[in-house]
Formats: sequence, structure tokens, C-alpha cells
Amino acid sequence: MAPRADTSEKLIHFTRGATYEDALARLLTIVGEGRLIGGNGMIRGESRCVCFTEAPLPALAGGFVNVSPLSRYSPFGIMFDKTWAYARGGRPVIYQSDGEFDALPEGMRWRHVRYDPLGIPPIDFTWEREWRIRTDNLTFSPADAALIVLNEEWEESVLDIWDSQQDLEIEAYSTIFEQTIAEQMRDSFPWRIVRLS
Repeated sequence: MAPRADTSEKLIHFTRGATYEDALARLLTIVGEGRLIGGNGMIRGESRCVCFTEAPLPALAGGFVNVSPLSRYSPFGIMFDKTWAYARGGRPVIYQSDGEFDALPEGMRWRHVRYDPLGIPPIDFTWEREWRIRTDNLTFSPADAALIVLNEEWEESVLDIWDSQQDLEIEAYSTIFEQTIAEQMRDSFPWRIVRLS
């Protein structure tokens, strides 16, 4: 597909948190575990899904936020190629009225998102440009994904946290091996980082 400013070949799962520090801590937990856990909030039926946005990066400079001053998301997340997600069953959601939910085949109902621009208040989450993967757990490795952070300052925070963890591991190894051998067990940071601004 030819590149366009309004489309993306990437999907991003943004984290949440009461503060940016909480949202970053959540992201680091996710990558430490190497998995995203499916949830069923805002999903009708019994399906559990991992959710993403396909909004292009230039549209996300301040994070994945709604026009409302309240947002469920932070400017921290994990980004995958859309083809990677598609190969694992990822699909765009279907924005439609709740009355149309039962018209969907049972196997597609996990993709339903309520859309009612005539409601009071109107319900319109199309700005999320949501994709979902129906799964309890979505495992991945650094080769599959990149980390999204707000800016260079937050990128440095991530790298500082990594270095501190490596220092602790080397300190533990040095109780068993001599220091030069322990230092050889230091791992380089395995993730690619993309800054929103």
C-alpha cells in the first residue's frame, strides 16, 4: 500500500496509569513479561481481547488522547507491525449500533464497538481506530515490537531503569563469579524505542 498521512502500517497498544510514571511502569511490566493480557472491558460477550490503535504516529504526538480532557491512555505503549497482528487474528473493530450486534455472526461479535452519533450523549469511539486480537495472552519478543515513549526525556528514563536493573544483576552475579566475568553477563537493551515527540 502506498504511504498516506492518514494510515499506518503499525498498531499500538497504549498503557494506562494515574500518572506518567505509573503508565511507564505498566509498560515495563508488559515488556518484562513479554505478553499482553487480554481483557473484556467494553467488549460484549465472553471474549477477551488485546486492543490497539492504528492511528498514525504523527497524530499521536501528545499520546493517544480523546478530544475530551479525560483520556484512558498515556503516551506510552508498544507498537507492532499490522501484518504481525493480522497473522495472529487481529482485525479492525466494527463500529455499529447495539441493535446491529445480533446481526453479526457469533464468531465476529468480539469485533463490535457501539457507535451511536444520534444518542444523548452521542457515542463515538471511531477516533480510536481500534483493532483487536481475540486472545487471553499475546506473547511477543523484542524482535516483534518497539516501545513508544513521549519524548527523549522519557526514553532516557527507560534506559536508566534498564541500566539500574542490569547493575543489580551484575552485583548478584559478582557474589558467585569474579567481577570481570560477572560484567560479561550484562545485557544490552533489546528494544527499539520510538518517541512521539
